[in-house]
Amino acid sequence: MIENNSSVVVEDLVKRFGDFVAVDHISLETRKGEIFGFLGPNGAGKSTTIRMLCGLLTPTSGRARVAGYDVGREPESVRQNIGYMSQKFSLYNDLKVVENIRLFAGLYGVPSGSLKGRIDWALEMANLKGQENLITNTLPGGWKQRLALGCAVLHQPPILFLDEPTSGVDPISRRQFWDLIHGMAAEGVTVFVTTHYMEEAEYCNRLALIFRGKMVALGTPSELKQKAMKGELLLIECEPLGPAVESLQSAPGVTDAAVFGNALHLVVQDAAAAVPQLRKYLAERGITVRLVERIRPSLEDVFVSLTTERKAGKERRTP
Repeated sequence: MIENNSSVVVEDLVKRFGDFVAVDHISLETRKGEIFGFLGPNGAGKSTTIRMLCGLLTPTSGRARVAGYDVGREPESVRQNIGYMSQKFSLYNDLKVVENIRLFAGLYGVPSGSLKGRIDWALEMANLKGQENLITNTLPGGWKQRLALGCAVLHQPPILFLDEPTSGVDPISRRQFWDLIHGMAAEGVTVFVTTHYMEEAEYCNRLALIFRGKMVALGTPSELKQKAMKGELLLIECEPLGPAVESLQSAPGVTDAAVFGNALHLVVQDAAAAVPQLRKYLAERGITVRLVERIRPSLEDVFVSLTTERKAGKERRTP
């Protein structure tokens, strides 16, 4: 049912809850075998979008097709052709590992002839071979997430939706989880994943940045860092940091200033012109400057820049 290599097509999608607009005219398209990231803070509209695309919520307006099916008119067909893993652990903690796998195999209609092979695959993927009789609640968090992923794709769906799947998981387990995602994408599965972890966004082929229900940027991680940044980025090593960042928030030509580790990141319009001006500005306020240099922005820098600009624009429009 997937046409023109597009697995998910979203056109002007809107979801309102009363007067609150949770998703505000979003449009995007994902391709077969692509890892597509939906990046934004908590409350931005990521989970609401995912739930509409999974056929769990009816859109207020707009249109979306998943695996060739309309999410508003054919939600059951959508659900039969996707895997879904929520941000909260979705398995049954009081069941054994293998009991959870069998339960989800039954819910997804896995044929009896391939059941044993799929159970073995899920156990192997979750690193639980030989541990199938453990009670699920006794598993470490990373193992639980791998088990949940295995259960979500037992029926081998062409599209997988992951809603903040590594929330609360340690960094090593998170990286192992992403290795599994990349393996699935290499086999042609489209993976649509939401996250608020900036480092995870780097693992995606393409990203949509969402803020207050609106999509504020779309592209590969490299494209976003090169084109979406509103201004140029400076790194400043100075002391004391607290008074420095407070002073720079209102400095001429500075769009944004924030602490990053033991240094500051500043967004300015013209880095070459700003460097000598900022050195003088800080020196006049008794702040010792060790280093000022232009740096390449991270995705976090890009996101902060875009959202700061939109916050400022909203405030200027507010009477």
